[in-house]
Amino acid sequence: MAKRQLNRRQNWRIEKIQGERAARAAKRESSAVEALEGGDLGPEQLGLVIAHFGVQVEVEAQEGELKGQMFRCHLRANLPALVTGDTVVWRAGNQGIGVIVAQLPRKTELCRPDSRGQLKPVAANVDMIVIVFAPMPEPHANLIDRYLVAAEHAGIRPLLLLNKADLIDDQNAPALNALLGVYRQLGYPVLEVSAHHGDGMQQLQAQLDGHISVFVGQSGVGKSSLVNSLLPEVNLRVGPLSEVSGQGTHTTTTARLFHFPGGGDLIDSPGIREFGLGHVSRADVEAGFIEFNDLIGRCRFRDCKHDREPGCALLMALADGRVQQQRMNSYRSIIASLPESSY
Repeated sequence: MAKRQLNRRQNWRIEKIQGERAARAAKRESSAVEALEGGDLGPEQLGLVIAHFGVQVEVEAQEGELKGQMFRCHLRANLPALVTGDTVVWRAGNQGIGVIVAQLPRKTELCRPDSRGQLKPVAANVDMIVIVFAPMPEPHANLIDRYLVAAEHAGIRPLLLLNKADLIDDQNAPALNALLGVYRQLGYPVLEVSAHHGDGMQQLQAQLDGHISVFVGQSGVGKSSLVNSLLPEVNLRVGPLSEVSGQGTHTTTTARLFHFPGGGDLIDSPGIREFGLGHVSRADVEAGFIEFNDLIGRCRFRDCKHDREPGCALLMALADGRVQQQRMNSYRSIIASLPESSY
């Protein structure tokens, strides 16, 4: 059944109701913070945001007698939005409650626009983005390429991870091999694993140790199963694919950070079906396609759109195989989705 389209007045009413609810929640949160700060709070100390829950966050103490303990913390009103992976300054209250008083600068941040087009951080201080896909649901090169552009833009090293390798068969193998071959040829690290059978998991663990990584990808590609295989004590809920759409069902509802015994952290993020790049420019997109590096600026015309113009360096590279058609299709799709202000 097709989704019912909402008219302008219905959209306005929904946004008005959501705004009123957010205002009421903020007022309650402000009252809670005032009550806490009026009591006996501990000294300022460093903490790590482990997860985000509405207007509150879960913080792990990073120093002192409380080190390693978890606290549900309120945020002072003047603080920016916090995300999993943020380092903060906080003060402990009673019964596992605390107040965050400051946010430390982020080394890196992975961002994407929300449904309203506003830029929203997804995870902070990560140094590796693990792009997870699987034979089912069918992987889309365009989504993988969008993540690669975002990783390049944020200065975060990518790792391409094909999960559910046990589901590769004679029917899907040619398309998967062609897909992976494009990225291997470009020099991207690619791993094939099976969280269900354990194949390749030791190699994955070796890649993750010592890094702060974030799992991203479509719903249903097995991110939670991977976490359960890497950290059996976590026991995240795993959902099946929809029998109707073949798409994944959302089981992870908030990004959460886990520690590896051998060192390093992992952030498991909720699955998505689209990843907007409205926050980057055309030049950022071109920089995200690493095979374009030696080609951009060599076209006959300075304002070349790399479409049908004569003397286009990208089109000539496409014709002689230095640029793959799959990647060119992704590039054109991403450029077409950018707002005009990005050009």
